[in-house]
Amino acid sequence: VQLQASGGGLEQAGGSLGLSCEVSGRIFYWYSVAWFRQAPGKEREFVAAIRWSGDNRIFANPVKGRSTISRDDAKNSVNLQVNNLKPEDTAVYYCAARPGSYTDDDVDYAYWGPGTLVTVSS
Repeated sequence: VQLQASGGGLEQAGGSLGLSCEVSGRIFYWYSVAWFRQAPGKEREFVAAIRWSGDNRIFANPVKGRSTISRDDAKNSVNLQVNNLKPEDTAVYYCAARPGSYTDDDVDYAYWGPGTLVTVSS
C-alpha cells in the first residue's frame, strides 16, 4: 500500500487547510485512513480518522469542531479539512492506513505516506 499526501504549505491563521491522501496498491475500500501530525520538537499526534466504510469518523480534541474528514472511493483518496487555523496547527501532516477499523494510535497503522509540511503564520 502506498500513500501520498498533498496540499500542505503556508497558511494564515484563521484560514482553512485542505489536505488529500491518495492510497494505492490495495483495495482501498477495506482500509481505514487516519491523519497524524508532528510539530517541531514534539511527538507525533493523532488528528482524525475515517472508517473504511465511511460511516464513522473521529477527531482529536485540538481539531474537533473545526475539521472534517471524508473519503472518495472513486479516487481512492481521503480529504482532511481544518478550519480556523491556529499557529499551533503548524506541523508535518502524515496520512496512514490500516485494514479494518480505525484507531487513534499510530502504532496500529502499518502504511504511511511521506508527510506534508503545513505552516500557519499568525
